[in-house]
Amino acid sequence: MSASDAIRGGCLCGAVRFVVDGPMKQIVGCHCTMCRRQTSHFLAFSAAWDEDLSVTGEDSLAWFRSSADSQRGFCRRCGSMLFFATDGAGKTSISAGALDSGHGLKLAAHIFTKDSGDYYTPDDGVPCFPAGGDAVPMPPKQ
Repeated sequence: MSASDAIRGGCLCGAVRFVVDGPMKQIVGCHCTMCRRQTSHFLAFSAAWDEDLSVTGEDSLAWFRSSADSQRGFCRRCGSMLFFATDGAGKTSISAGALDSGHGLKLAAHIFTKDSGDYYTPDDGVPCFPAGGDAVPMPPKQ
């Protein structure tokens, strides 16, 4: 992937920026209770292989351990939710809202829809996985 093809993004205030120089997973909407509480709605995310993800402004990046085996990364200045990482997975989920435009990714699935807020129903025609475990694969490593 050339530098011009790299996918870029960052937080609201610009203190944390990132570049993905490799393939990214299509977008998945997570409706689990933790994502809903963190974002006040559901969280749409993609993912990249760790070796393809470069972050600048790491002094402004904070991590919150949200479970025994995962953590969530956010900007400590503006509060933007940026990353989700499961220990040892070799990949990092990236908030779709933090991506700059022009990435070409599309919403491919909804997960944990059994936990959706009672004020909405995910009914946009993409596959739903009530208990998690989407069928959207990570792209092969380059």
